[in-house]
Amino acid sequence: MPVLSLRIDFDDGGRIGPGKVALLEKIAETGSISSGARAMGMSYKRAWDLVDETARLLGTPVVETRAGGAQGGGARLTPAGKEMLVRFRAIEAAAEEAAREHIHAMLEPRKSDTD
Repeated sequence: MPVLSLRIDFDDGGRIGPGKVALLEKIAETGSISSGARAMGMSYKRAWDLVDETARLLGTPVVETRAGGAQGGGARLTPAGKEMLVRFRAIEAAAEEAAREHIHAMLEPRKSDTD
């Protein structure tokens, strides 16, 4: 079954799509940028670049970090980062619902094709 993929393109050429969203979800899940990056199969630097780009596009930080030490370091999503994920997934669900009938129709053989 085909899958609908969503990407939001910003006026300045930046974009937010499945990759950045999945990375933020992994950071939230693991509590770490480096662990999130590893889970995505990317370098720590690449993950930081994507986090920074997302923050720049939204005009606010999406991840906050805690320095290491006795309690250990880590990272978590800011309220803006959490909100972005909720909104992106809501847009994605609405788009999938709106497209479902049309995707199915594209896959059905046409009567004229089978005659």
